[in-house]
Amino acid sequence: MEIRNIAIIAHVDHGKTTLTDALMRQTGMTKEGVTMDSNALELERGITIYAKNTSVFYKGTKINIVDTPGHADFGSEVERVLRSIDTVLLLVDAQEGPMPQTRFVLKKSLELGLKPIVVLNKIDKPAARPKEVHDEVFELFFELGATDAQLDFTTVYAIGRQGIAMRNLGDDSKDLNPLLDIILEKVPAVKTDIHAPLRMQPFNLGYDNFLGRLAIGRIYEGTIHAGESILIKNVDGTSRAGKITKLCTFEGTERKEVEEAVAGDIVMVAGLPDVYIGETLCKTADQEALPAIKVDEPTISLNFFVNDSPFAGREGKFVTIRQIRDRLERELEVNVGLRVDFSGIDSFKVYGRGEMHISILLEQMRREGFELQVSQPQVIIKEENGVKMEPYEELIIDVPTALSGGVIEKLNKRKAMMTNMKDENGITRLTFDIPTRGLLGYRGQFVVDTKGDGILSSRFVEFRPHAGEIVKRAAGSMVSMASGKALGFSLYNLQDRGTLYIGPAIEVYEGQVIGNTAKGDEMTVNPTKGKQLSNMRSSGTDEAIVLTPPFDLSIERGLETMTEEEYLEITPKSVRLRKQFLTDADRVKAFRKN
Repeated sequence: MEIRNIAIIAHVDHGKTTLTDALMRQTGMTKEGVTMDSNALELERGITIYAKNTSVFYKGTKINIVDTPGHADFGSEVERVLRSIDTVLLLVDAQEGPMPQTRFVLKKSLELGLKPIVVLNKIDKPAARPKEVHDEVFELFFELGATDAQLDFTTVYAIGRQGIAMRNLGDDSKDLNPLLDIILEKVPAVKTDIHAPLRMQPFNLGYDNFLGRLAIGRIYEGTIHAGESILIKNVDGTSRAGKITKLCTFEGTERKEVEEAVAGDIVMVAGLPDVYIGETLCKTADQEALPAIKVDEPTISLNFFVNDSPFAGREGKFVTIRQIRDRLERELEVNVGLRVDFSGIDSFKVYGRGEMHISILLEQMRREGFELQVSQPQVIIKEENGVKMEPYEELIIDVPTALSGGVIEKLNKRKAMMTNMKDENGITRLTFDIPTRGLLGYRGQFVVDTKGDGILSSRFVEFRPHAGEIVKRAAGSMVSMASGKALGFSLYNLQDRGTLYIGPAIEVYEGQVIGNTAKGDEMTVNPTKGKQLSNMRSSGTDEAIVLTPPFDLSIERGLETMTEEEYLEITPKSVRLRKQFLTDADRVKAFRKN
């Protein structure tokens, strides 16, 4: 049977998973309602976080498909997949056109010599402009240095939600068969060199409670058998022995156990407890290891601490530094975009690709029962030839024209430089170059400034000279001076001074940040103070208390709003902001020392 290996790549929310789900349904691989985004966090957020494998059978050919994330923070998931496939389907929204992550994934694909098939999706949108977007995609290919062969790309027009594809605009089509036909025509069949010695490279890892670690990878040469003894080889030439206990291929989203698999196929193997992404599985020690899978460097860092707040240990099962260390070591096995420095005694420095990258890890840990604290995210500063360098990002914003002035004003204060501005149908597209420091903590403010009507996306560009001081936060912290239950009477008087993070009857402790102040000064308050009762009557005694709903503090919002002298406390049921030094006296001492 012939095999084709493809990956679907695109900017976030351009329809990758929807198209993959439609392909599986129409080829009979899954039932209605089954989706590739099976993880609870993916379903809640409506985005793909992890690259996942599936396969479909069409006209006697097996097509292995890898569905990839579109968010820039999970770019490492895309980078490690691209080496193991033969062609990519580049999805582009027919209204939005190429976005920052479109540029990132396309650049990586072209560098590897792949020849993408362009799919202009969502052509049924009222504001769709497929012809203009096709030209924009061509310009992007040209700008990224595509070869003549890559510039001669095939274009397919699709409505992923309805499961329709067509070769030309206006064609009568009722399914995705035109897209599948083009895949068979344009994607080269894999070379099945089954007589050569085995060489396979894992690009993803999984875990099974019964089988242990699972390696998902592509067989480049030879044949692999269940029960076979193999060598695991590093790029540096060192090798160790292992044995395949179980071998599976993909049929739809299901795993099918097989006795052997041949070159070109994507398979899952069990029995190798110490295998890592990018290593080479081979037969003999004299075989050359496959090139290592390289991913871009992290751009932000923060410290993970044991939770030592007064409420520590109330909700979590895993609270010690040893348990946090073990969990981070397990995460490093599958999360190639993450780096961790374990040299600290009571804390670990974690490096990631962005705030969402880190917040997803923290959300997973809290759901598993972990309690911990993290410091404010900081960008990674490098020094080259005596010059301080920091990461810059390209920021693209689509916002109603009437609201664009406020957005430009806020971003100018954060050292952003506007490089382009385009107005179309009442929507203004703004393009900025901005230091990552300036972008940290802005997304929440952006939603407020645009009343939820703006779209913001960014991608890492390069390290550039340091932009100097950036004043980001105008608000100060409202810090509790007492421990106990917050009372409605106190919160009613405090809500006029700023935004509250807690409601009535919530337990607080001394040093906890319960809100922010509008004027920007730090304010120590007592949210546990009750109403003074007396036997004197007055006209305002029984005034009704009407509380504004509190600002719900999620992990991402906490990472955005916290300051350098605060920690974000994360437990299975709560997210709290607190001062590093809980008492007022300790904070004054620390301030004098610094």
